[in-house]
Amino acid sequence: MTRRATGGLIDRATPLHFTFDGRALSGFAGDTLASALVANGVRLVGRSFKYHRPRGILTAGSEEPNALVTLRTGAAAEPNTRATTVELFDGLAARSQNRWPSLRFDALAVNQLFAPLFVAGFYYKTFMWPAAFWEKLYEPLIRRAAGLGALSQQPDPDAYDHAHAFCDLLVIGGGPAGLAAALTAGRAGLRVVLANDDPRAGGRLLAENAVVDEVSGHEWAGTAIAELAGMANVRVLARTAVIGVYDGCEYAAVERVADHLPSPPPGSPRQRLWKIVATRAILATGATERPLVFGGNDRPGVMTASAVSTYVNRFAALPGRRAVVTTTSDSGWQTALDLVKAGVTVVAIVDPRRIAPTHRAVTTLIRSGTEIMLGARISDVFGSPVRKVEVVKSNGQVRRLACDLVATAGGWNPAIGLGGHLGARPQWSAEKHCFLLDEAPPGLAAAGAAAGKFSLGKALADGVAQAVEVCAALGRDCPPPHFAGHDEPADGTPFWHNAAPLAMRGKAFVDFQHDVTESDVALAAREGFTSVEHMKRYTTLGMATDQGRLSQLNGHALLAAATGRAIAEVGTILSRAPWQPVAIGVMAGAHRGAHFRPERRTAGHDWAAEQGATFVDAGLWKRVQWFARPGEGDWLETVNREVTMTRQGVGICDVSTLGKIDVMGPDAAVLLDRLYINTMSTLPIGKARYGVMLREDGFVMDDGTVTRLGEEHFYVTTTTANSARVMQHLDFARQVLWPELDVQACSVTENWSTYAVAGPESRALLAAALPGCDVADAALPYMAATTLRWNGGPLRLARLSFSGELAYEVSVPAQHGDVLVRHLFAAGRAFDVVPYGTEALGVMRIEKGHPAGNELNGTTTAADLGLGRMMSRKKDYIGRTMAGREGLTDPARPALVGLVPVDRTSRIRAGGHLLPPGAAATAASDEGYVTSAAYSPTLGHPIALALLANGPSRHGEHVIVHDPVRGADVEAQVCPPVFLDPEGARLRG
Repeated sequence: MTRRATGGLIDRATPLHFTFDGRALSGFAGDTLASALVANGVRLVGRSFKYHRPRGILTAGSEEPNALVTLRTGAAAEPNTRATTVELFDGLAARSQNRWPSLRFDALAVNQLFAPLFVAGFYYKTFMWPAAFWEKLYEPLIRRAAGLGALSQQPDPDAYDHAHAFCDLLVIGGGPAGLAAALTAGRAGLRVVLANDDPRAGGRLLAENAVVDEVSGHEWAGTAIAELAGMANVRVLARTAVIGVYDGCEYAAVERVADHLPSPPPGSPRQRLWKIVATRAILATGATERPLVFGGNDRPGVMTASAVSTYVNRFAALPGRRAVVTTTSDSGWQTALDLVKAGVTVVAIVDPRRIAPTHRAVTTLIRSGTEIMLGARISDVFGSPVRKVEVVKSNGQVRRLACDLVATAGGWNPAIGLGGHLGARPQWSAEKHCFLLDEAPPGLAAAGAAAGKFSLGKALADGVAQAVEVCAALGRDCPPPHFAGHDEPADGTPFWHNAAPLAMRGKAFVDFQHDVTESDVALAAREGFTSVEHMKRYTTLGMATDQGRLSQLNGHALLAAATGRAIAEVGTILSRAPWQPVAIGVMAGAHRGAHFRPERRTAGHDWAAEQGATFVDAGLWKRVQWFARPGEGDWLETVNREVTMTRQGVGICDVSTLGKIDVMGPDAAVLLDRLYINTMSTLPIGKARYGVMLREDGFVMDDGTVTRLGEEHFYVTTTTANSARVMQHLDFARQVLWPELDVQACSVTENWSTYAVAGPESRALLAAALPGCDVADAALPYMAATTLRWNGGPLRLARLSFSGELAYEVSVPAQHGDVLVRHLFAAGRAFDVVPYGTEALGVMRIEKGHPAGNELNGTTTAADLGLGRMMSRKKDYIGRTMAGREGLTDPARPALVGLVPVDRTSRIRAGGHLLPPGAAATAASDEGYVTSAAYSPTLGHPIALALLANGPSRHGEHVIVHDPVRGADVEAQVCPPVFLDPEGARLRG
């Protein structure tokens, strides 16, 4: 164990047990998995991506590139999780990744022998010969070697949630600057959301021996967060990472609701995706310490200095017993002081700068026996884990120092990745030696270390200043508070390039996760990839899960040196959302399984189920396919009975799933005239009209009816499948194309239950069911509509027919739908009423030649469907011009026809292709295809609708229905598409 006997912010009264690669270990509440591994002396945690080099923990935060593990087991397994961000819980099971058969002995470590081949861009230059090997050998091998962790291949058992928040100020980050900003704005009365990635607020205050307002930094942070939590106008989101910045001052954040527990409590999500709309936001995400680039800098036992301080001070865990600190910044000296105070022997401080900083650590370190090596640099590290380092002193002398820990501090990169999500490119600051957010997205400002204010006092003051500015912009008085923070020197001089000859040292890594080395950057420059964007893609530097937070600036500085340019000339790349890796499940939230495709039921569903209905999915809706009765041999017998009984008596079908849209306003009629090919503005009140909509390209989008219920009130129906699409089309037209129109539209599909009552006895049934309503032909002629009161609510009655029979559509509010269907069937017993489903409905519409979904397939025009005469020449409408294109008006286009088999016992199948008799079954002979087919119990033989070239002029001809997949060819006769009652006497009776 390397746990300190005292100190730290862990709860020693709560021991926790966990396993790593099956080895039983222990830690305490407040540990991360990484800190517990450090405390247990675990140095080797993973293998690198390409070379399978042994890797240890490098950092203590979300930028960790090495310690990626798989958590939990079975379906709950979560690969590629950063051990540095995992809160330890009792029973946690973690496994290392990217190794076989074991972490200590990884067979693929043999890749290191082929390192000269695996240079930058090797995949562009190899595996090219022989070509036949690609699919059989190369690709399978590459796919097997690719990736780090492995998915469980089982459904995710956890639940995820989505939530929304609205605030005046979003503070991103709970460090000194973030807490100061949130306190300032919260006290001023602004609505504040504080999103902090860590479960505990404080940021650097938890990792350093800092003092704020004469108390320890972590105590001050605890007091601050308690005050914020007690404010009614402040929402504190712990364990919450903001992952994206979007237009309209919208921010995406992921809250890890239950990741710190063995499993989420019942009813609780594992994670929650927040959409936060903030008038203003302060980016207080701190800064990331850069590692230095030197030989062997990836070996287990090499850590960033800030991570070493975090493990020592926050977690009371010692990463080593003999340390060498190599630093180009004053903060590295503070880490050395932390180590000495913790009882660790600091062998040497290696600082390329030639002048020691004015830091209180210097005197203490000299007294402790630490060798101060100024103007020196580490050239190589030996051992795995670290055993010694090679140091090149200022006079060129080479020394080797025994140690088991190397703390590296190369300066600080402000964590401003979120600031670039809307395209704002950071600018180089020669004063701060880092990129800063010069032009932030609207409403966003950086504060503290994220703004280059690296000292504690300046970070606190900057957080206050940014909050005061927000308060002023929002019209709030805000006396600025003062938080006194002790400042240590925070200077530094960057050291990008190790001048030692490459042959004299081991590989020097720039991007640890993708195994990109200093020599890879140099190779990219030599081969002409001198743009940072090109170099990124050629070497994969910055393309790992940390998006280059550790490697990016080092890589760009090396590229600048290799090409003789300044870093400002080379520039930098932008990060992309999500800024941190997130589970795909949280993006979907609850929208998966039945929630992704929820089952929608009509109000009459339960009644239909009681009648033994068989249901089918129609979009999201459950619709009745047929109502089988005992003794019926198959579905066809059932459907034939439903069709026959409806045509001879009366039948009822639930058509509630048809789209329904209320269109209202002074310009409602104008809008509908522009949407439909026929005129709707002349429609009298109390009348309905069939209409067709076109897309902008001239093809049919949908058909349906429009009923005028008032001078400024129209009731539009659509097909079930296209209801959402038509609503979107209508909204686009009124909001984007013609925003000047005074018209509103609202989908009311779910608000109304509608039943089609069809058949010769339909009028008699309704007269019995609705005794107060006159349904005589004179009072309610074909295409007429009326509204009356029934069962305490409105009832709409329209004389419309989809079956070709005398028919009505009866609509009531959905809450009365079940009562209505039971009432209609009670009234219909005297007429032997029959319920019928979508199959019978489809048969009757084919008999009537009515085009539906199979014909409205996005490739047909109104003329193709025999509806060309409806296209008005007196007005303009969407699609009119494009519908007039030569290709869409060609008489030879496939048009709607009917087909009957010459042999009336032969079955025609939908999808069959139409060929001239005697023609070869080739694409050149294809003249069309069957769109819909059915057996007609009314006619006593199969029928079909088809799209046939020159169709209307070919009635009486014979064609071959070619169906090589499902059966033999069928000879059919072409006829008009209306098979039954072409005069319309039945529906007008």
